[in-house]
Amino acid sequence: MPIPLERQFTYCITEEEAHFLKKGMRVAVPFGKSKIYTGIVYQVHENEPQAYEAKDIYQILDDAPVLTETQLKHWEWLANYYMCSLGEVLRAAFPSVFLLESETIVLANPDFSDVETLSADAYLIYEALQRHSQITISQVVNILSKKNIFPILKGMIDMEAISLKEEIYEQYQPKMVAYIRLAKQWEDKEKLQELLGLLSRSEKQRTLVMHYFMLKAKESSPIKKKDLLTSSGISTSVCKGLENKGVFEVYELQTDRVSFGEASQSIPELSNEQQTAFKEIKATFSQTDVCLFHGVTGSGKTEIYAHLIQEVINKGEQVLFLVPEIALTTQLIIRLQRFFGDDLSVYHSKYSQNERAEVWNHILKGSDKAKIILGTRSATLLPFQNLGLIIVDEEHESSYKQFDPAPRYNARDAAIVLAKLHKTQVVLGSATPSLESFYNTKNGKYGLVNLDRRFGQVQMPKIHLVDIKEKHKKKRMTGHFSDTLLTAIKEALELKEQVILFQNRRGFAPLIECGTCGVTPQCPNCDVSLTEHKYKHELRCHYCGYHRAIPLQCDACGSAELSSKGFGTEQIEQELLNLFPDKNIGRLDLDTTRGKYGYAKIIDAFQHGEIDILVGTQMLSKGLDFSNVTLVGVLNADNMLNFPDFRAHERSFQMLTQVSGRAGRSQKQGQVLIQTFNPYHQILQQVTTNSYEQMYHEQITDRRNFYYPPYFRLIQITLKHKDFNLLNEGSEWLGKSLKNSFGKNLLGPTAPSVARVRNLYIKQIMIKIPPKQSVPATKDYIKKVRTMFESIGRYRAIRMNIDVDAY
Repeated sequence: MPIPLERQFTYCITEEEAHFLKKGMRVAVPFGKSKIYTGIVYQVHENEPQAYEAKDIYQILDDAPVLTETQLKHWEWLANYYMCSLGEVLRAAFPSVFLLESETIVLANPDFSDVETLSADAYLIYEALQRHSQITISQVVNILSKKNIFPILKGMIDMEAISLKEEIYEQYQPKMVAYIRLAKQWEDKEKLQELLGLLSRSEKQRTLVMHYFMLKAKESSPIKKKDLLTSSGISTSVCKGLENKGVFEVYELQTDRVSFGEASQSIPELSNEQQTAFKEIKATFSQTDVCLFHGVTGSGKTEIYAHLIQEVINKGEQVLFLVPEIALTTQLIIRLQRFFGDDLSVYHSKYSQNERAEVWNHILKGSDKAKIILGTRSATLLPFQNLGLIIVDEEHESSYKQFDPAPRYNARDAAIVLAKLHKTQVVLGSATPSLESFYNTKNGKYGLVNLDRRFGQVQMPKIHLVDIKEKHKKKRMTGHFSDTLLTAIKEALELKEQVILFQNRRGFAPLIECGTCGVTPQCPNCDVSLTEHKYKHELRCHYCGYHRAIPLQCDACGSAELSSKGFGTEQIEQELLNLFPDKNIGRLDLDTTRGKYGYAKIIDAFQHGEIDILVGTQMLSKGLDFSNVTLVGVLNADNMLNFPDFRAHERSFQMLTQVSGRAGRSQKQGQVLIQTFNPYHQILQQVTTNSYEQMYHEQITDRRNFYYPPYFRLIQITLKHKDFNLLNEGSEWLGKSLKNSFGKNLLGPTAPSVARVRNLYIKQIMIKIPPKQSVPATKDYIKKVRTMFESIGRYRAIRMNIDVDAY
């Protein structure tokens, strides 16, 4: 069931249904007092439950299973490893149009006449039911403008004025397209003259029929009604007249919502270095099923992937191509579609539920449209039939980790387990691999293939550190730009080249501060200051979405001396518009990419030279390829380095190296300028020399010394409640119970840096699991303690989340 309960439920079926039902089919089942949910058949058996009486199922929703056996095994592994329920995995994996839930319908009692006794709210519902035969609960909420409507409905039921019933609807609607054809009686050539004679009085109808024959002569495929009317310029009413006369017949065919057309070019030949790497990857697969492909930025990893994909689909097998962010799919779709056309399907959260349902069905049936599946982390949960290869691009990315809601899984690790179940191989590609993956190559768990030259003998960019502490002293800063960076931008723009500027913070400024009393506006729901967004003239919380207009005076003392502190992408964009008023400035962050095609529009405009300078957050740093970018500027490298996280240095190196890799990807050598207050920091020095191995050895030593992954495993327990004192008491009880077993390997309970979000206070407990300690036994012990914790009445309301591998 798609609910967070770690158990299955038994329902009663007939003998005929038992013969028909198979594991993986959907059934609508009653649950609780009146609700109907979509459940998945897990097992058909004859063991009657002891604790409750089995209810009858409501209806069978499928003719064949919508899940595969391997997929279900994979989901069970996810639920077991990440300590969540199978229902939560089901909820995350299934397109919501497949998970039908009942809606409560309100019906009027025709025999009710005692209208005078109804309250004002009840009378409004009664009046609405006089005009409509039935209304839904959501409509009642809108009519009364109240959320708590059930006491009113209960009162009306007691008076026998209304009754309630549950209805279930099929939500998936296939897309139907209208096609047109000539009626059978007019298909003979001899009848053509008779037809034209029949239409002699109507010039427009005659013209439309002649146009139909012209289109028919050009192409043999069925003719869309819309295409016929558009190309002929004749109205729908004329066509309707021909339908009424029995000349044309209109019929509908089911069509996919997303289609990529035919392949337009062959995969490019590989260079000598790429060919060597390609052969090494294949050779590695004879030793191990996982290969880490460490190729520098711009080395042409995508072309190597394309050759690997071609080999797999030639064998009639499916390929899963994982990317960390939707922004990356935009360019990859264009490149892969050129090579593979309609063999490609895309799956991510910006697609509608109906579009995702179509991709799911294509994969389940093993259709030609689903030979290659390009997607973000949720694509690992799809019903693959014969998976032949998994590619995880930018495998180091933290975006592969799901933090909320459950399952809190890492798609890279889930992909490796999925490959094991399908007995296939995985390529993990990155210019800056995660320490865990690189560690696994050192101990022989994964294979390693290096590609340390850019494609086409293009040189790696020159990386310079700009000391802005020194620049501030010498008054050489213009806003947030050093004179060095400004000169480089001007030179690039004069040569008609493009520039990327990186600042990993959106909005105009992180906070505004009163110059008189020092108070900053805070979010009423979270323990954070409100971020200033000048474009919308508002202060916004990036945790809960709360927003308010920018105040004209201080809320505390009434002073009008309010100033912005810090800077985000919006402020950089504003400064650039003032510095370069005749240039086109673009911004790529969460605020500018809200819509379905938000990423595509900005990336496409930059690709075609419509934007001269693109300012962005980390979305810019991943795998994008712009041939005319010669300069990359990082406006402040220090806030990443000083982040309170054991992976801060590793992530800073990865981020800065990746964003540097966007420069100079064609013949001219690129230039990267990194502004920092601390140019002698070892991570920044390693970025300038691209010393990944040196960074790895330094960081892995720290991890060993301080008991962090990959040497120790981490499990984080997060507790949330709106009552601060109850949360403190509950977290202390849980901490002491776990401390008995884990001792010094337990950290906490402590409050995180943001200790309240959406009016819920937060406490965290971190458990470190040593290499020789059994992980399954540790999880079992945590489950036992959790059961004891939830059995204490007053703690039951405390929300507990368990995050395995919480990084």
